[in-house]
Amino acid sequence: MRKNNRIKKGKAENVIQQPKNRSKLRLKCGRLYYSLLRKAIWLTKNKKFAFTRETPLPCLHFSHRTILLRKLKDVEMQYQYNKIINLKLAALRLNGIVIRPGEILSYWKLIGKPSYSKGYVDGMVLQGGAFHYGPGGGLCQLSNLIYWMVLHTPLTVVERHRHGYDVFPDSNRTQPFGSGATCFYPYGDLMIRNDTTEDFQLCVWLDEEYLNGEIRASASSTHTYKIIEKNHVMRSEFWGGFSRHNELYRQIFNKKDELLCEELIVENHALMMYSPFLGE
Repeated sequence: MRKNNRIKKGKAENVIQQPKNRSKLRLKCGRLYYSLLRKAIWLTKNKKFAFTRETPLPCLHFSHRTILLRKLKDVEMQYQYNKIINLKLAALRLNGIVIRPGEILSYWKLIGKPSYSKGYVDGMVLQGGAFHYGPGGGLCQLSNLIYWMVLHTPLTVVERHRHGYDVFPDSNRTQPFGSGATCFYPYGDLMIRNDTTEDFQLCVWLDEEYLNGEIRASASSTHTYKIIEKNHVMRSEFWGGFSRHNELYRQIFNKKDELLCEELIVENHALMMYSPFLGE
């Protein structure tokens, strides 16, 4: 997984160094390089990617939903409504996709480039710790939902990118910090592989209030999963910024609710963009 190139961790206690401002030329060259690399991966592994769409498979493994409209500081509500338009378009490309044994679901390969010509509108995009607006903005809510659901199944996450910045305080947070997956076309992908012997299926749709998702399969689940947080800390960095760190673990239980194992999923390290960076 390619790490955020604007936040570097020191060797001692995961110290986050002060972000550096890159020139526009360097950023443009970097985007071009990683975009070409991503498209080469899609071409060379094309036969391994999931693309079949079917009616819902019989067995529900996990479901989740997230609210669509949320008042955010310094963000006009119009961009929240624009986000809904973008989510509807992307959800249509993903809903019903079946991941057969050995196949990989690629978030961006299925959705494609979000552009005005495809009906996408300007939504909120987080880049370098600041807000921007661009076509397809807000699609991270969909990748966040998919990643969280997949963690509760036997599917394998082969690529996931974390947010390098913690933008908002934990107001009404229902999931642990760092349990999402950011996305940026085409090289910041979310890829899920099916290493089981059963078919799995992603179902996503919107209603009036929520973005809804389900992971379904051709056979019922033999295990349940729980995500827990450990070693959470907020720390002042030597250069004046504040950072946030944690570890997420997955506990796997059998049908008797007996704990079978506990495994480290991911370590998160992010710069905090509130107190002191954002005012009250």
